Amino acid sequence: MRGRLLKNVSLSEYTSWRVGGPAETLYVPSDLNDLSVFLKQLPEDEPLLWLGLGSNVLVRDSGVKGVVIVTQGALHSIAQLDEVTIRAEAGVACAQLARYTARLGLTGIEFMAGIPGTVGGALAMNAGCWGGETWQTVMQVETMNRVGEQQVRPASDYQTGYRHVAGPKEEWFVAGYFKLVPGEKARSLAEIHTLLEKRSASQPTGLPNCGSVFRNPTPDYAARLIEQCGLKGVQVGDAIVSEKHANFIINQGKATASDIEALIAKIIDNVFQQHGVRLMTEVCIIG
Repeated sequence: MRGRLLKNVSLSEYTSWRVGGPAETLYVPSDLNDLSVFLKQLPEDEPLLWLGLGSNVLVRDSGVKGVVIVTQGALHSIAQLDEVTIRAEAGVACAQLARYTARLGLTGIEFMAGIPGTVGGALAMNAGCWGGETWQTVMQVETMNRVGEQQVRPASDYQTGYRHVAGPKEEWFVAGYFKLVPGEKARSLAEIHTLLEKRSASQPTGLPNCGSVFRNPTPDYAARLIEQCGLKGVQVGDAIVSEKHANFIINQGKATASDIEALIAKIIDNVFQQHGVRLMTEVCIIG
């Protein structure tokens, strides 16, 4: 093994909310081969959790058992395979992928500049924003199972929907292949710039948050329902509903995972009582 192995490390350092208890074991692989070697030597029943930027997870204060594999800064290879195909590993930031393809004059995933996560997470949940979804350009993926065996699978092996991906069990995405369309470099870069300005104006970027907390209930928007309930600025402990965008919860500095989870429950209860809609979380609660 050539990666970095840590014991009893706080996951608050690895999540965008900056909360979370300890991981029994944390491993940052040096590359895919190293990750395979590491997984091969684990017991078959060892619990596994994969983290990229940690932007769509709430790790409870009690932490998690087993092994946490961190792909951010590890599985970061990105390459152009032919005129229209890009391969990106799971640890590549979505924003980096969007800019990389735009500079090549390829279009189709500019929207990914607004996803605060990695390719692995985007593939796992079909992340999207501004009308785009990750799997709309995926042609195939590479996966790895818990004993370190790697597979290449076509997109047709998966059923995808709004923030939903279903496919072979006990396999994790380690790379994606994106088939794009030739376009104009300047236009794509300008679109990314515009989208990021829009995001900065409407979302609390730069503050500890997980991205959108709730899925949008068709045909409405979670943020509108939460705002209509008068919940902007409501807080539990040091966790607060953003005044800028009601579907964001901010850690003001000293929030615990329990504070955030209690605030999530409060929002769900209020929206259901006032609108008859039971919001579903987009964020994954772990532990």
